[in-house]
Amino acid sequence: MTKTRTRTQKAMTEMTKRHNEKGVVLILSLLLMMTVSVLAASLMFLSQTETYASKNYRLMSQARYGAESGVHKAANYLLNNYAVPGGAGDPLANYNMNVSPVTFNNQPVVLSSNAAVASNYPVAAVQTAFLNAAAGSLAAGNTTVQYAVSAKLLSMFQFTEYGTSTPAVVQTWEITSDGSITGLRDAVVEVSSVLERQAVSAETYAAFATGDGCGAITLGGNATTNSYDSTAPRNADGTVVFSNTKGNVGTNGNLTIGGTTTVNGTLSTPRTGVGRARCRGGSVDAESSSGSATVTGGLVHLPQSVAYTTPDLPNPLPGTAAQDITSGTTCGTWANCVTNSNGNLTFAGGTQDAPAAFGNVTATASSTIHLGSSTPGVCPCYYNFNTLSMAGTSQLVIDGGPVIMNVAGQSGNPPPSQWASTALNLAGNGIVNNSLDPSNLQILYGGTGNITMRGTASNAAVVYAPNASITIVGGAELYGSLLGASITNTDGTAIHYDASLLKKFLTAGQYMLTSFTWKKF
Repeated sequence: MTKTRTRTQKAMTEMTKRHNEKGVVLILSLLLMMTVSVLAASLMFLSQTETYASKNYRLMSQARYGAESGVHKAANYLLNNYAVPGGAGDPLANYNMNVSPVTFNNQPVVLSSNAAVASNYPVAAVQTAFLNAAAGSLAAGNTTVQYAVSAKLLSMFQFTEYGTSTPAVVQTWEITSDGSITGLRDAVVEVSSVLERQAVSAETYAAFATGDGCGAITLGGNATTNSYDSTAPRNADGTVVFSNTKGNVGTNGNLTIGGTTTVNGTLSTPRTGVGRARCRGGSVDAESSSGSATVTGGLVHLPQSVAYTTPDLPNPLPGTAAQDITSGTTCGTWANCVTNSNGNLTFAGGTQDAPAAFGNVTATASSTIHLGSSTPGVCPCYYNFNTLSMAGTSQLVIDGGPVIMNVAGQSGNPPPSQWASTALNLAGNGIVNNSLDPSNLQILYGGTGNITMRGTASNAAVVYAPNASITIVGGAELYGSLLGASITNTDGTAIHYDASLLKKFLTAGQYMLTSFTWKKF
């Protein structure tokens, strides 16, 4: 009986347990549904977050593009429509240029199309022009991006560009542009950039050609470039100390080199592509080489073409009368002639305001033209020539400098309506400048005619003729720097760049947009 009762009690206990498990499935189902609901809600929230993030990124990008458009609109105005101060209606005396930013009435100079930034500029018409030029909108899909800009003048200074008598003003502007989208979700992005123009060296290269075509610079034979420093001591035997560096060349177009030419320096050009194939058709590459020619420093890719200021015409313009010098010529009626001996004529130089003036001078036979003075303190000596041609064994001798030779190159009518085909022919026996300081002979010419230079053991000169075609003949050597529209040296002349020129002559460089930053609000 006892065993039977025990089995019965156990069965009842098991039945009780089973009765206690009723409803568990429902609870588990509810828990599972709750878990799935939370997961679904999380996925929906994640999807919504991704949608908002994508929309925010799109709005931010559109606002940024609008702000960048504002920067470019302001830069375009400053580059193409804005007149720098210095004229009668906007004298530099209005500005304090000794601080940064530059101030007017003790406040930073500001041009603005942004209602949140006040303009502060001495000329009301300039404020209005900037306001109209540097504000606007862009269509971006179904919305519109507004932009407004302000420009702060960080620095400004004045200097006289090489080859001119007119002072140049260079500036640095900080441009800040706000791009905004107004709607269900607003977006504002601020973009800042610096637009700057600096005074740069006018004589940076051994040779630079402003032309943008094939063969703008052509070097052949066994031509070389290297460098020296005319202010540095020479070797014990009096010879120059050369360096196989800094003999840089540059062009807005193509360098064509052949033979055993060696450029001991870099090639600077906005073009790309280097190879042995000549540039053909409409495609201008950086370099076309043949033979064993080489550029040791490689290619420097310029961000844009380089523009040089055209030198002023001689003032007053010299006449166009023919003036011949032969081995028997004496001073006679020659103005500014101070000594003569069997065709050896010495001409005193004038001042910048009253230069010694000559027409179309032709030297032949064994005649010699002496310019400058060996007496300290006499020069700089200024000479205005219409044209100058050296033939036979004639020579141009620089007794001391600086000698500044301004060439007009007019033919019949005053230039630029008509330029002489040949403005300067310094062939003959070339130039004698024993100082080997090229700044002692500065040749300035703004026309489009031809210039011929002969390489000699003492030919040292700076040739600044950005529109002219320059040809070098005779082999031998040439010390200094050449600037022309095109430069041809196929006779193997060695061009020695004087590194001291880098700091002597300045010109206004190109405007550059730099220091780009942005942030969103």
